Amino acid sequence: MRVAAVLLLTLLWQPAMALEGMAEGENQFQLDANQSRLFRAWFIRIVDEQIRRPSPRWQHRDCAGLIRFAVAETLRKHDDRWIRASGMSEQTLPAPLLLTPEQQTLRHSWRNIDGNTGAFVTALALIQGNSHFISKDINQAEPGDLLFFDQGDEQHLMVWMGSYIAYHTGRVTPQDPGLRAVTVQQLIQWKDSRWQPIGNNPNFIGLFRLGFLSR
Repeated sequence: MRVAAVLLLTLLWQPAMALEGMAEGENQFQLDANQSRLFRAWFIRIVDEQIRRPSPRWQHRDCAGLIRFAVAETLRKHDDRWIRASGMSEQTLPAPLLLTPEQQTLRHSWRNIDGNTGAFVTALALIQGNSHFISKDINQAEPGDLLFFDQGDEQHLMVWMGSYIAYHTGRVTPQDPGLRAVTVQQLIQWKDSRWQPIGNNPNFIGLFRLGFLSR
């Protein structure tokens, strides 16, 4: 009975904590408005490239891994060496994102639930300790915002790309890299209603924004 009670409390605690996200002003290396705009442009460009052609440098292939990789690549110095390694055409890249050395360290400074920071973070911890809750209204999303779903035994992240939603299924096979791109309307009409990004879906916790971006 005691184990069952602890398990029930854990399941009840997770969505509530996820809704709170991180507190305002917790990130001392926050990007200003112009940096945040450029970050969004680079971030969705890099996610879009993974949909088209996944990078061999992307090691952890799941929904949170896609976010971590795209953030890390966005905060890198985009010099000629990076452009060659990325395989992307220079003509399709956004304007340069200029960051301080301290801001560049954000790429491997995810806050985990235990309070430690590092290069790895789960989907739940990415929301709880590294993002701000925005809304459950998909119309409030800005490019690069995250859609968070809590299915009880697992959590899942998707990315609003401005005109579509990108995500990783968490499964990879030689024939299927696990990446998907769907429209909002397709997801709203999804047969499994747990994945519908609508306000009355209890499994859709809402839209979240990375904590180091200006709101």
